[in-house]
Amino acid sequence: QVQLVESGGGLVQAGESLKLSCAASDSSLTTYIRGWFRQAPGKEREFVAAILWGGGTTYYSDSVKGRFTISRDNDDNTVYLEMDRLKPDDTAKYYCVVDTTGRPLVKMTLQNPRRYDYWGQGTQVTVST
Repeated sequence: QVQLVESGGGLVQAGESLKLSCAASDSSLTTYIRGWFRQAPGKEREFVAAILWGGGTTYYSDSVKGRFTISRDNDDNTVYLEMDRLKPDDTAKYYCVVDTTGRPLVKMTLQNPRRYDYWGQGTQVTVST
């Protein structure tokens, strides 16, 4: 069973930065897409960002575009989420995800949680005013 281990969450003030990391326990895991979702209390799970593992193309939700940066380290099998200019609305539990099946995007979008086969346990990010 593949494990995704997230780290880097915490409590910060608005305007500050955090960097999340997500390491996969199985270095041989077939990976097409890695990404991040988040869920705030009382809200639905929300797509944040994704990266195509082979080519490195990145995708972002409109709410984080220009403030967050997703990146990868293929050698360490790790994905990162650099979060700058954080806002109280960014407060949520952040989940790392992996797509190991590579279904065409036209059939299932990046924003669809069902696309992803593995999910981490989540790391809490809290942004105070």
